[in-house]
Amino acid sequence: QVQLVESGGGLVQAGESLRLSCTASGIISSINTMSWFRQAPGKQRELVAVIDSAGGTDYADFVKGRFTISRDNAKNTVYLQMNSLKPEDTAVYSCNAVLEILTHPGREYDYWGRGTQVTVSS
Repeated sequence: QVQLVESGGGLVQAGESLRLSCTASGIISSINTMSWFRQAPGKQRELVAVIDSAGGTDYADFVKGRFTISRDNAKNTVYLQMNSLKPEDTAVYSCNAVLEILTHPGREYDYWGRGTQVTVSS
């Protein structure tokens, strides 16, 4: 019914940049919040950044000033611009969307993408 597909991950050196994208498709009537999470090996998944439908944003302390989340509502897409990457940013980055679908108006659903690997070498 709904799919979230991430892209843009890869291998970079410390100090370099990457831009992640996540596009939602399917029977979507509206998307509320869109978020990026990450999970490093042996660690719990953690919230990186979130953006609401009005464009309001919030960031984890460990990415403030380095990462920027944005969204294109016409394309159902959320972006994560990652600058000044550090080796500790290495993780699988996944997007999340809280959205409403056409067949069940008024109810919110939580969807996840499969994730994209980001590896930062020192």
